[in-house]
Amino acid sequence: MRKLVHKFLKLFGWNISLWKPEGLKKAVVVMGPHTSNWDFIFGRLAFYMMHLQGRYLVKKDLFFFPLGVLLKALGAIPVDRSKNNNMVNYVSTLFQEKEQLFVVFTPEGTRSYNPNWKKGFYYLALKAEVPILLAFIDFPSKTGGFLEVFHPTGDVDADILAIKRKLGQFKGKYPEQGIIA
Repeated sequence: MRKLVHKFLKLFGWNISLWKPEGLKKAVVVMGPHTSNWDFIFGRLAFYMMHLQGRYLVKKDLFFFPLGVLLKALGAIPVDRSKNNNMVNYVSTLFQEKEQLFVVFTPEGTRSYNPNWKKGFYYLALKAEVPILLAFIDFPSKTGGFLEVFHPTGDVDADILAIKRKLGQFKGKYPEQGIIA
C-alpha cells in the first residue's frame, strides 16, 4: 500500500521528506501553512508513508454514518463544541494513556489567513510535557514533511512567533492566505 501512496504522490509531482525524529513517540504536531483541504490529504498520506498514526480533532457533528467510520479510521478524535470541554486536559490524558501519539493541529484554525493563532496546541504541549513537532507543506516546490522538533519555553507569545517564522518560509496552495510572522 505504501508503494501505491508513493506512486500517487509522484504522479502529482510531490516529494514527501520521510525524515522523522529518531525515538520520538509523542508530540503535538503543528502543520502549516493551512490554506486548502488538500493539506489534510497530503499530510495524511505523508504520515502513512512514515508509518505514523496522526490523530486530529474533528467536530463531533461530522461523526454520523458512514462519514464517522471513515473519520475514525483516519485518526479523528471527536470534539463536542457545544459543551465547555477542556480539550487541553482531555488530550493531555490521552498522551498519558498512549504509548505513541501524534496529535496534529493547524493553529490558524481556518484555511483563510489568520494572524491570531489558536494557542490550545501550545498549552497542550506544556501540560502533556511533549515537544511540538513542526510539519510543513509547500505547494510551489510540492514538498512536505517534518521540519524540526520545537521545545516550548513557557513564553507563549515568543514561542508562537518563532514557530510562525519557521513555518512562514513555506507557501500553501493559496499563498495569500499563508503565515505571516
